Order: sequence, then structure tokens, then C-alpha cells
Amino acid sequence: MDKSIEDQIKAIEDEIFNTQKNKATEHHIGKLKAKIARLKIQSEKRKSGAGKGKGFSIRKTGDATVGLVGFPSIGKSTLLNQLTGADSKIGEYDFTTLDAIPGMLKLKGAEIQLLDLPGLITGAAEGKGRGHEILSAVRTVDMLLLMVDVLNVNQLDIMKQELYAAGLRLNQHKPDVVVSKKKRGGISVKSTLKLTKLDEDLVKVIASEFVISADITLREDLSEEQLIDAFAKNRVYIPAMVVVNKQELVSSDKLKKALTKLREKGWKVVSISAKDGTGLDELKESLFSYLQLIRVFMKPVGKKADFEVPLILKKDNTVEDACKKLHRDFKDKFRYATVSGPSAKHRIQKVGLDHILADEDILTIVLWK
Repeated sequence: MDKSIEDQIKAIEDEIFNTQKNKATEHHIGKLKAKIARLKIQSEKRKSGAGKGKGFSIRKTGDATVGLVGFPSIGKSTLLNQLTGADSKIGEYDFTTLDAIPGMLKLKGAEIQLLDLPGLITGAAEGKGRGHEILSAVRTVDMLLLMVDVLNVNQLDIMKQELYAAGLRLNQHKPDVVVSKKKRGGISVKSTLKLTKLDEDLVKVIASEFVISADITLREDLSEEQLIDAFAKNRVYIPAMVVVNKQELVSSDKLKKALTKLREKGWKVVSISAKDGTGLDELKESLFSYLQLIRVFMKPVGKKADFEVPLILKKDNTVEDACKKLHRDFKDKFRYATVSGPSAKHRIQKVGLDHILADEDILTIVLWK
């Protein structure tokens, strides 16, 4: 981070720490938090302009990409090898994995790319332990597997903190805020529902760090941090689940307590032993479900459906999405489609491009000749 910007951020953080939190100071503190966010964005732009922190050279492939994130020597390489057969070096010392190692998991007809990333450590968001490179790679994946040791599940809190500091929002959605910039007139605020966490003046104070003149519409009841995220625009929203490894080291009661503790915090959790392969079938099922993948079986006109090699799509994908994935000309040549299965209203339904498909649908696409 640029030193002068780093000093500014440190000074603001100290001011926030030393400011008494009450109703009279909440607008001031909100403005300071927004200023920190803006300075960090400015720093990241300078860094990227200087060619730093570009991340690992990874070519995404398959139907989805999942990043394995955890502290050094947590067992990510062992898990990757168990699931994919990838040659990820394993050792009993920190930083065995020095590059992002890809592997391909074939599951229910889908190809899921797994990336074994170098161990995440405390201070990664500030660049320690190749932190910037790791976090840059993490921002490109479709989902994260956060791996923790059954004897130290508190590692998860540290990982979440580092990922949050790097602009990653796990299991959250993008804040529903519409910002319409204008040439003059200052900042105006309206909402489509009652706000319980923010008032109009606080919204204006935070917004003023990012825009001079704009109409701002809040379409959900946001927190201060969520509003700052909406203006920052460099946040990445990624689904994540937790893998508790080395379950063989504790009793069933201790394992149950550790899993309950994490689930009470809202995490989707699977326990495994990467070493002996226990729990991997449950992990695979959870992966497929959490990625929200669906299988569509294609049936050419006058022929039988292909149940061996399904077309893999995402939940809420349409016939149009299927056309785009099958061939670049299919959408332009599309006449109609027929669907049978879970999304069909009757046995065989004639549908258009906007029809939403479901898992295990049978789809026929009819084109103009």
C-alpha cells in the first residue's frame, strides 16, 4: 500500500478507535469509514497500475471453479489429490504449495475445477505470505471451500477477516442500491421501504465520499457497511462453505460440538478426513448443490435423450442460456423448444427462450433450417 495513503488510513482508524460511539457521533464515524474505503480503492488502483498483485496465472475451465482456501498445512493438497488426482505436492511444513494447483472433479456429468491455493495466513490482506496474489485469485472463483483444522476451528474467523479486508463478501448478495449520477443538484436520497439501520443524513454523509451529485435509491434495509460496499463497487460476492478436516483426531462428541459451533454462526459445514477419504461423498454432494448446478438432458428431434452426458447449467438458467452454451448460432436460429421434466407444466411443453429450466429436464431445441 502506498505509504502516504497507509498513514492516512492508520490515522483515520485511530480516530475511529478513540471516538466514543453514540448517536451524536454516528454520522462522523460513518464518514470516516467511507473515507477509509475510498482510500483503499485508491491504493489498489495505484498498485494495479504499477503491475503488482496480479495474482496467479490461472485459466478457468469446466462448468465452475472452486478455490480451496486455508492456513498452511491444513490438508488442501491432500483433499485436491483425493478428489481429482491432481499432482499437488504434500509436505509436513508450511507453504508446501507455492503456486495455484488446478485439478478437475468430474461429478454428475459436470466438470468442476478445483484450485489448491497457497496457504492463507494472518496479514494476507496486507500482502504477507503472497497474500495479494492469493486473494486476487480468490476473487475470480465461483465458490470457496474454507478448510479448517478440527482442533482449531477458530481459524475460520481469521480467514473471514482477511477475505473481508480484501473486499470479499462471503454468502452475501450485492446491496440493492441504485445510484444515478447527475451534473448538479447535490445528493438526494429515497427508499422503497422503511430504513431501521440508517437515516437519510447518514446515507448522504457516506455517499459524499464517493459522489458529488446523485439520486440514490435504497431498495433494502442496509447496514452502514453494506452501503459503503455498494458505493465501493470493487466488492466480490462469493458463496462459501466450510470443510472441517482431520476429523479422525477427535471423538465424535468433540466433532459434533465443533460442527455445531460453526453452524450456529450460519456456515454450511461438512466434516472430512482428507487423509483417509472419509466424508468425501457428502462433500461432493454439497459442492454440486451449493454451486447450484443443474443437469439438462438434450434430446435431438426424432432421437432419444442423452442421459450419459448432460448439459450443465446454473439454477434459474433459461433455454436461451442453454442455446448460448451449446452453439453460438443456436439463439439466432431458434424456432422453439420442448421441455419435459420438473420445469414443464405438462408432459411435453412447448416453450420459448425465456423458459427457466430445472435439474433433470429433457430439452429439445428446434432451429430454422
